[in-house]
Order: sequence, then C-alpha cells, then structure tokens
Amino acid sequence: MRILHDMYIRNEDTICAPATVPGTGAISVIRVSGQDALEIADKVIRCRRGTITSAKGYTLKFATVHDASGEVIDEVIVSVFRAPHSYTGENSIELSCHASSYIVSAIMNQLHEAGARAAEPGEFTQRAYLNGKMDLAQAEAVADVIASQNAAAHRIAFKQMKGGFSAELKGMRSELLELVSLMELELDFSEEEVEFADRSRLDSLLEQIIAHVSRLIDSFRLGNAIKSGVPVAIAGATNTGKSTLLNALLGEDRAIVSDIHGTTRDTIEETLNIDGVLFRFIDTAGLRETSELVEQIGIERTFKKISEASIVLGMVDLTRDFETTCETVRSILDKVDFEAQKLVILLNKTDISDVNKNVSTLNYIVSELENKGISNSSAEVVKIIPISAKTGSGIDDLRAVLAASQRDLLADSDTTLVTNQRHVQALTDARTSLLRVREGLAAGLPTDLAAQDIREAIYHLGSIVGEISTDEVLGNIFRNFCIGK
Repeated sequence: MRILHDMYIRNEDTICAPATVPGTGAISVIRVSGQDALEIADKVIRCRRGTITSAKGYTLKFATVHDASGEVIDEVIVSVFRAPHSYTGENSIELSCHASSYIVSAIMNQLHEAGARAAEPGEFTQRAYLNGKMDLAQAEAVADVIASQNAAAHRIAFKQMKGGFSAELKGMRSELLELVSLMELELDFSEEEVEFADRSRLDSLLEQIIAHVSRLIDSFRLGNAIKSGVPVAIAGATNTGKSTLLNALLGEDRAIVSDIHGTTRDTIEETLNIDGVLFRFIDTAGLRETSELVEQIGIERTFKKISEASIVLGMVDLTRDFETTCETVRSILDKVDFEAQKLVILLNKTDISDVNKNVSTLNYIVSELENKGISNSSAEVVKIIPISAKTGSGIDDLRAVLAASQRDLLADSDTTLVTNQRHVQALTDARTSLLRVREGLAAGLPTDLAAQDIREAIYHLGSIVGEISTDEVLGNIFRNFCIGK
C-alpha cells in the first residue's frame, strides 16, 4: 500500500479536535489521540485522584481544566482509552465539558500549548484506517453513518461500517488470488505442460464472480437513491400545478407559483422524509413548445431529470380542454421508461374541474397505458390519483403511495447495496478485466495473459477496501469528513 511519507510522520503527532458542535447542546466532547495523548492531557487536566497517565483503559475520571494562570476553565469527565483498544488504535481521551464555545476554545488552546495540534478533517478515522482498525470501505461508511437522514440509509451505512461489504470483496479477492497463484505456478512448469489451475473450476468461478460484481454494480442505482434521496421528478405542461404540488408536499412556499406560463425555468430540488425514506423531489420546467432560449434550456434539463428519476409524478390539469389534456398525457407517457421507473399520474384541480370530463380523461389515460402494454394489473408501475394541489386534497394519498412504493427499502435484508461512486467505478473496472479473462480463455489465450487480467481485477477490488491505495485517493476521501471524526 503506497501512502505519502509525510502521512506517516504526521501520524506520530498527537491531535485534538471537538467531536461535537459547541453551543448546540448541554455538553461538548473534545477528542485527543496520539502517542503522547495521555501525557498531554495531564498537563492541562487535574484529576481528583491520580493522573490520566496512570489510569487504566476504559475508565472515566472526574477532573478540572485550568488555564496558564491556574484559573479553572471547567469541570470535565475524561474517558481514557489505551492503545490499541481505541477508535484510532492509539492512546486517546475524550473530554466531556460544558457546551460553551468559550470553554471549548479555551480547552483547545491549552491542549495546543501542551503539544497537541489541531486535527485535520477525518484524521481520527484516517488513523483508524492506517492503524488497521478498519479498512477503507468501512472508513468511508463512517461518514455515511453520520450523514444518514433516514432509516434505510442508516441501515446500509451501518452494515458497511461493520464490514459486510468488505467481507464480500475480500472473499472474491481471495478466490481470485488462489487461482492466479496456480496459473502463475503453471508458468514455472511450462515445459512440463502441467495444469495446476483446473479450467472448469476457473470458468465456474469467473461466472460466479462476474455475476456477483454485476449485481453490486446494478445495486448502485437503488443504493444511491437511498443515500441521496429517491429521485422524484414532477413533470407536466406549464401551469398544471407542479410548483404548487411541491409547496404542498413540503408545507412551505419553496417554488414560485404564478399564472404566467413558463415561470419555472430551471429545476428546483428539495428533500422530504416520508415514513423513514428520503425522497428528493424535482420541480421541472413545464413541457411545451417554445422559442425562448432560457426556457428551452430548462425543458432540456427537465427531460434529463425525468430520465434519471426513479418515480415520475405526471401532472395533468383537468381544467384544460380535452385535446390539450390528451397531448399532455401522451407527452408524459412517452418520457417514462416503464421497465425502470414508476409513474404516478396526478389528476390535478379536481376542486374546480368538470366531473364528466374527468371520467373521459381517466378513460383516455387507461387506454393509452394499455396501448403501451400497461394494464390495470400493473398497479406497482402506474398509479392514478385525483388531487387538488391548491387545497391539499389527495396529497396524503400521494404520500402514502410514495411511501408504499419504497417500503422494501426499510425491510430487513442481507443484500449489500453499493452507495459510493468510487466503489461502483472500481467494480466496473474489475468486471471489465474479468470479462476479458472469460473471452480470452474461450479463445485459448495464453496463461500469462489471462493471469495479468485477473491481477487487474484483484487490484480494482482491493482498491475499494484499501489493500491498494494512493495518497490522492486517501486525500479525496478524508477531506470530505467533518473535523473531529
């Protein structure tokens, strides 16, 4: 594993940082970690009994912190952790003080004077990784656990942090390493034409690993949706009530509502937690023919957002003339990929529309769906809900349909979902190498060339867990962490 030389040098420093945000609660926690953490703590902390240096690991001590003149800054509780039994694998303390910004700043100043430097973003977790307390995939999952905004995202991140994803990757690497070792052994006995790597077993293992890697890659769409919010595009013609719907869902005036056509020129995105699942609602520009350049750009972005959404909310204005309504319906249906997306058709403005026309519109929608092979039995793919975005009628029904559509995300499952773009790229590269191996073996490729492609696959899988790492990758990962973690 290649790591910057100065990273090892800095890893010998003792670091400190607040692990909580000062002034936001009753207490704040300050972390100190490094070879001299306990000695530095004794320079600024006076225990009622004994010292921090003499304390056993996993103990709490009541103490006071003093400034340079001897004045008491605060009374604190100190948690003592001795290497290697700590988060970082180093000697560490966690100091709990009152959550005053002044107190935290004063204690941090005393720790700096005593020899500890300010930690960089993610440096505590980085040290845990460098000291073998967790692999790189687990370290990245720590940030995801902190950032999780719903039950499903938390469950996925916590499983990855505990090593579930890493165990799968390491298992695949181990099997590939065994095979490539046998293949390379054959090269040492090439004159005897000895075959150590059973070709039938190799073919079978390749198929299994390619299928496994492909499943992990395919899971990224769902995993990323859970992590960032299930993307829901609100689509329809201008002035059908899309912005009013977004405001009704959020319970605030987030989008501008106007009778002027083309008010929404760009996409507006907001997230909302519904029954434990995070949804990312995207209010799009209205679909219509226009020569106005800015509005054309907005409509192009609308098409892109619709294609990227997991769920499309198709807005239909029941007060428009029947021909215009039918045109809107066709426009929405043509943009939806029924193999990969779910569609909810919202019949808006039911509070002021004509009942007979409503029935005609509904019959037309059903007819168009049947023409596309979507029947009434396809309830999981298409839902039709009458609403009034202005009065709020039907909005609770919409929330219920959205929650039900993603209910499987909250179900207990052992299936691993990939949520990280770096991971999915590495998996894609590994699959490309393995596909070359399969094609090469089928074409009678020499053993040494096939072995090289397997080594490339092993490299890409290893880069996810940190078996193979570069300073650039590590820098990109940990700089996105918060200070104190």
